[in-house]
Amino acid sequence: MYKVITPETEQQLQKYYHLRWRVLREPFQRPLGSEQDAYDQVGHHRMVINEAGEAVAVGRLHFNSPEEAQIRFMAVAPEYRGEGHGVAIIYALELAARNDGAQHVVINSRDNTIGFYKKCGYQVAEEADTVNNPMAEHQLRKSFSEKNRIIYRPEWCAELQQTWQQEIPISDAMGIKIQQYTGRMFETRAVLSRNINVHGTMFAGSIYSLGTLTCWGLLHLQLLERGLDGSVVLGDGNIHYHKPVTQEPRGIARLSDVTGDFSALKEGKNARLMLKSQILDDEQPVAEFTGRFVILANRDKK
Repeated sequence: MYKVITPETEQQLQKYYHLRWRVLREPFQRPLGSEQDAYDQVGHHRMVINEAGEAVAVGRLHFNSPEEAQIRFMAVAPEYRGEGHGVAIIYALELAARNDGAQHVVINSRDNTIGFYKKCGYQVAEEADTVNNPMAEHQLRKSFSEKNRIIYRPEWCAELQQTWQQEIPISDAMGIKIQQYTGRMFETRAVLSRNINVHGTMFAGSIYSLGTLTCWGLLHLQLLERGLDGSVVLGDGNIHYHKPVTQEPRGIARLSDVTGDFSALKEGKNARLMLKSQILDDEQPVAEFTGRFVILANRDKK
């Protein structure tokens, strides 16, 4: 289990700065202490830790002006790369920037990390001359909008939302919106007032539909991540209701809960997967949906 924290204790800060140095300075034979600067005193610091409290990923945000925030010192421990921790740091720092009134965020990036930031919705604002200087950094920028509040693949999520509205009318009637996608977690929300029964709680059928679409959406986005073509269809589903929903309904599905194999699609065969989603009443888990999904291969492209 991993969580994002603000390092505050002396021990936490020691781990925070040491990971910065290990990833960003040690490879270039820079001394301890070179990983810090004057903005550390006024910046926002975030760190992903594991169950043992060890630093997994770190990052800092500071303000260049009341409108412009900058993310620096992004680092993920090599042994934990590819698990989504960098996205978690970006998400936490962007929340801090938005809450403090920033209108946009800038990031400086070398060629080897620019693809990651583009997936997080950043665009190149100033391109560096990496031909003559391979270590030069490009400047990337994200202007905050309702669309790019989704931290990872915001364009894909906007297209998926439009698909739901056009092809699954119940999603629009229920007020189901994509709240967040991190590459490994997908969250949806619904409008309670559109799904309320005579008891003042959410219809059981609406909870089922929210759970289904949350799973469906994560699988659809994972097909895009893998460059695979197919149509996601629910084969069978069941749900366990524990408590009524009386506040904001939320659905969450996680990639770690997917069982099955996407690879059959590469051979023009259907893929069969299982996935569960959790329904929350604001912050309290109240129901769990489990679905058996079939991804129908596009055999015309075999």
